[in-house]
Amino acid sequence: MRTGRTFLLTLALLASATAAHAQGRVATRPSLTLAGAKAVATAAVVEAKRLNAPGGAIAIVDDGGHLLYMERLDNTFAAAAGVAEGKARTAALFRRPTKGIEDAIVGGRTTLLNVAEAPLQGGVPLVVDGVVVGAVGVSGAASADQDTELAVAAAKAMLTGAAQMDGDAGTASLTFLDNARVKDAFAKGAPLVEVTDYKIHASRRVEPGMAEIHERDTDIIYVLEGRATFVTGGKVVAGKTTAPEEIRGASIDGGDVRTLAKGDVMVVPAGTPHWFRDVKGPFLYYVVKVSNGGQ
Repeated sequence: MRTGRTFLLTLALLASATAAHAQGRVATRPSLTLAGAKAVATAAVVEAKRLNAPGGAIAIVDDGGHLLYMERLDNTFAAAAGVAEGKARTAALFRRPTKGIEDAIVGGRTTLLNVAEAPLQGGVPLVVDGVVVGAVGVSGAASADQDTELAVAAAKAMLTGAAQMDGDAGTASLTFLDNARVKDAFAKGAPLVEVTDYKIHASRRVEPGMAEIHERDTDIIYVLEGRATFVTGGKVVAGKTTAPEEIRGASIDGGDVRTLAKGDVMVVPAGTPHWFRDVKGPFLYYVVKVSNGGQ
């Protein structure tokens, strides 16, 4: 695993050149790579799991509206893939969220139907330093509003989650998240960093959760505040695959029971059932998720 090799957004600076019979230099601008597109999609998938979305297709396009990456969660209806791509392309080419376009059409500007491919909410531009480098489109979640919610989460994660990778040297730059950003993440429970090889979540619980198995990720938990009864091992009751390599169920039969409190560290290897059975909250904790399937 090359830890840190692939970051949430990979920016390759386009080479400067001089054209024959032209004056001045060609402007340089950031562009979205395949690795960056995959990482943006991962952020949308994480948010979908957090919201228990019933499905969803996630499409990432470049600034010209060309498809870079597509991911479709289990149980998503087939047409969602095409709709998600259309939303992403519309957001990229119009340089604006598709919800605004849909609202304009509902408000009477029906001529937009002739020029917008998919004028339905759920498409959001991906912006770096004021430049639109692409867009994300989501379709097939619980509702149109949730489509937008997942797309917005992916776009925000790109800005807040990680620094860029140097396109020439392949070396990752530092990631810094200030106190205000971290505090805001813990207030609602949200990812802080989402990249291919690892993830860092600012997690918040006020009630018990579902039993889970992460088939690919090892969870490293550090408790900041509150107490919780944590069960590991045993067998997940009524377990179902809710996303690729992710299983959730109602509870755990058997297993080891322990109390987690401020200052405790818990490492849950990939494939291990685990469950926050009781929570005395708010229960705040960092989770570092390390992928066992990274390259």
